[in-house]
Amino acid sequence: MMTGKPIGIFYEHPDWFKSLFTELEQRNVPYERLYIGDHYYDPAVRQCPYSVVVNRVSAYPSGGSHPEVILYAKQYLAYLEAIGANVINGYFSYLVGTSKAMQADILEQLGLAYPRARVIHHPRQAAQAAMGLNLPVLVKPNVGGSGSGILKLDSLEELELAAETGALDLGIDHTALVQEHLVAKGGCIVRVEILNGEYLYALRLPIAEESFNYCPADGCNIENPDLGVEHHTPPAPVIADVKQILAASRADLGSVEYLVNEADDRVYYYDINPLSNFVADARHVVGFDPNVTFVDYILERAAAGRV
Repeated sequence: MMTGKPIGIFYEHPDWFKSLFTELEQRNVPYERLYIGDHYYDPAVRQCPYSVVVNRVSAYPSGGSHPEVILYAKQYLAYLEAIGANVINGYFSYLVGTSKAMQADILEQLGLAYPRARVIHHPRQAAQAAMGLNLPVLVKPNVGGSGSGILKLDSLEELELAAETGALDLGIDHTALVQEHLVAKGGCIVRVEILNGEYLYALRLPIAEESFNYCPADGCNIENPDLGVEHHTPPAPVIADVKQILAASRADLGSVEYLVNEADDRVYYYDINPLSNFVADARHVVGFDPNVTFVDYILERAAAGRV
């Protein structure tokens, strides 16, 4: 059993982290659930009461939460950074998770292939931004996940009409990507999970024309409960790329999604997710419970941060 300060688990989804809480309790680890719906903090307090704070707040509104939780989480994580708290997936990684524009910038800086995109801040800009891109395009809210708000449009005329009719959703920060839509070879995408710079596991998921939600976690894909998920081992260069991406995102734990483009047979990375809510029924799907490995890491970080 640990002594000293407890661990703080900062979260907002009611279902995604039950397995994490169970694993902590089975090991008799002292921890506190910092549910964001009830959470507040005092900037005058300049010492963190936790040996480590584990940020498990989604980078987009989920589980019935309201958009303001995203904005609040940024403030709390910035405060924790300012007071020198020990945080797993801290302020910068959360910023990356809440910004498709930042994700594209990271991929560009690393020289990795990603679907070409333009960043807009008003629906009327969408058609002009799409000029020079291969059609169809996706309009993606900058703050989003599990396919929320994504719209596929086949022509500049459709983009103009969507803007005029208010059909384009730019999300809670009124910023979005206009991004080339690539056709995934084999009708599948791959999600690669990394913990503390090491490969954890990967999943291959089938895609559907009518949905952009490929989230494999408990309570995350209720509109597609039969989403087929299978364990997959990516090529070594892809794993190396994903490690680079998450290192540049300063994420202790996270995942990256990619597809192999049918047109040119190249790998394209398109989503960075520092939350990384683990796959449901992990022991069956990937052969082990990643929460066990994650708690091992949390305890290492807690020991390093304990005073």
